[in-house]
Amino acid sequence: MKILCLGTTPAVQRVMVFRKLALDAVNRAATTLDGAAGKSINVAKVLKTLGEQPVATGFLGGDRGEFLRVALMDKGIESDFVTVSTGTRQCLTMIDESAGTHTELVEESHPVKPADFDKLMAVVRRRASECRALVMSGTIVTGGPANLYFDCARLAEKAGALSVVDAHGTALMAALKARPGLVKPNRAELAATVGREFKDDVEVMNAMRDVCERGAQRMVVTAGKEPALAFDGKKFWRIIQPQIEVMNPIGSGDACTAGLALRLLRGEDLGEACRWGCAAGAANALTLMTGEVEVEDVRRLAREIEVRNV
Repeated sequence: MKILCLGTTPAVQRVMVFRKLALDAVNRAATTLDGAAGKSINVAKVLKTLGEQPVATGFLGGDRGEFLRVALMDKGIESDFVTVSTGTRQCLTMIDESAGTHTELVEESHPVKPADFDKLMAVVRRRASECRALVMSGTIVTGGPANLYFDCARLAEKAGALSVVDAHGTALMAALKARPGLVKPNRAELAATVGREFKDDVEVMNAMRDVCERGAQRMVVTAGKEPALAFDGKKFWRIIQPQIEVMNPIGSGDACTAGLALRLLRGEDLGEACRWGCAAGAANALTLMTGEVEVEDVRRLAREIEVRNV
């Protein structure tokens, strides 16, 4: 069975690598890559590389939307998008090799019509029965219903599918009422959702308990290169990653989401699923384009990751 990857804000991604980047000056890129991206698209790409059958859905429009549709087809990824009148956005990653910095310039998605959301929900209703999991990623495009992920998680529950929500703020809080199988914000997103900053891991874990009491069955909070924390309602884990030479970290959280979903579907506990999720996230950072990993990198990094009970 398939895994449905839903996101309302896909993007065409351009990655430009500079030997040295200077502000307020002309800069010539040493390398430029274009590809399909956006959080849900990154999840789908990683799942495909890891041997699964993802189906990507959301909104596409204009020439960029067509570019993205063809790019997914070329990768053998099935798609079921709603075509909208507004154009798909483009995002730009600028990598400065001399400084080791990665700068992301994000074009916000344009609003779509209420009828477009009705069409998207029709896709989810039609697809849910044939999927083992429904992964919902990213912000809901401006003007969309705040309960979109709640409605989708309920459909997943009725179909007996795992629901995964990688979101924050009102979209996440609404989804909790449907008791999603997994939620996965990063530390900054969790802080924004609960309305307070964290001084240490203890405060993060207290916030995770609160979110699980509100409905999440499992929770993983990532923190970039720093250890991730996981909670299944009973036990906490800390996941410590090996040091790597980062090429491009953008999309690593999405790769982590893909690895987590895959391993939970295989029946592993949350701690072990985090081993493979964090391995996929780290493997993403070893490549230039977002949401692209090498299987051997994932396997190697999984052996190097340390999972500790807290």
